[in-house]
Amino acid sequence: MTADPSSQRPHVGLFVTCLVDLLRPSVGFAAVKLLEAAGCDVTVPVAQTCCGQPAYNSGAKSDAAALARQTIAAFEGFDYVVAPSGSCAGMLKLHYPDLLKDDAAWWGRAVELAERVHELTAFLVDVRRMSSVPGTLAAKATYHDSCSGLRELHVKRQPRALLAKVSGLQVVEMPDCEVCCGFGGTFSIKYPDISNAMVDKKSSNAARAHPDVLLAGDLGCLMNIAGKLAREGSSIEVRHVAEVLAGELSDPAIGRSA
Repeated sequence: MTADPSSQRPHVGLFVTCLVDLLRPSVGFAAVKLLEAAGCDVTVPVAQTCCGQPAYNSGAKSDAAALARQTIAAFEGFDYVVAPSGSCAGMLKLHYPDLLKDDAAWWGRAVELAERVHELTAFLVDVRRMSSVPGTLAAKATYHDSCSGLRELHVKRQPRALLAKVSGLQVVEMPDCEVCCGFGGTFSIKYPDISNAMVDKKSSNAARAHPDVLLAGDLGCLMNIAGKLAREGSSIEVRHVAEVLAGELSDPAIGRSA
């Protein structure tokens, strides 16, 4: 399932993320299934907590730094660190070194961690060269590109390359798929009216593609879009891309089974 010439299975530390852990654990299980299918051994460190992004974005740098140190320590020793979230992966990979740049004891460890961090779909495509996926789904899907994954980590082609391998799945692009959904972590709390206007446009664009299911790689975006679609009475299901790729999606609203 992978073109990696190494005969040794890499050891991956899975950064589950707060939202997955608390609200949709099925995404974490799907990520483990995909990583194992790609020839990896997977461990979920019990010491992991929040990546610190909410504190970081709110200006609470000392709190964010404390969480960063805890995360760095929890994930030392793994060949790779993978997150089913462009937002959290971006925090670990891009912002930890900057956050700890004045801490001589931790900056080097932050840089070393950053070199091993990957968003899930990017890791499967760019590192493991995954050639097939477990999932099948006879449905039509559209994909929303989350801001952090797209703009910080350049995750765009990777989820689509993997979705193209899902038997029975048709992917249709919605208008403005790269435009923010309005979640933005604490942005949606600080500026609810602006956030609602943004997700209103996103739900309208999704409806124009006439999909059975809307997919994305960040649970924050998915929660925001799903809430809007539910309030509008839409039948579009909203799921994490890992759930479809791993074959974990079986929903009566779609009327088809993975």
